[in-house]
Amino acid sequence: QVQLQESGPGLVKPLQTLTLSCAVSGESITTNYNYWSWIRQPPGKGLEWLGTMFYSGSTYYSPTLESRTSISGDTSKNQFSLHLTSVTPEDTAVYYCVRGRYSGSFFYFGSWGQGTQVTVSS
Repeated sequence: QVQLQESGPGLVKPLQTLTLSCAVSGESITTNYNYWSWIRQPPGKGLEWLGTMFYSGSTYYSPTLESRTSISGDTSKNQFSLHLTSVTPEDTAVYYCVRGRYSGSFFYFGSWGQGTQVTVSS
């Protein structure tokens, strides 16, 4: 059973870069057909997809955040990380790392970390 655990700072100052890491256990991040993603939920709002790193290492990002977002993987630690530059208070949210999979042609996010609160404030 795959498990994901987020880690990172709970408080970030405006214009800094937010870096969050997700430690994965139970499966390698390079195992075929896994799609490692970051999703966030701002207070009082719905879930927002930020981006996905394929098992192959390819990455795809939300068009609205693409200029500030990158996702990288570290196979030696079996983890992947989110980097979000020039943060503002609007980036305050609970951030989740998630594993996506296909069941036939249906894509779903089946395994979630517990989430980590990030607050952007001076």
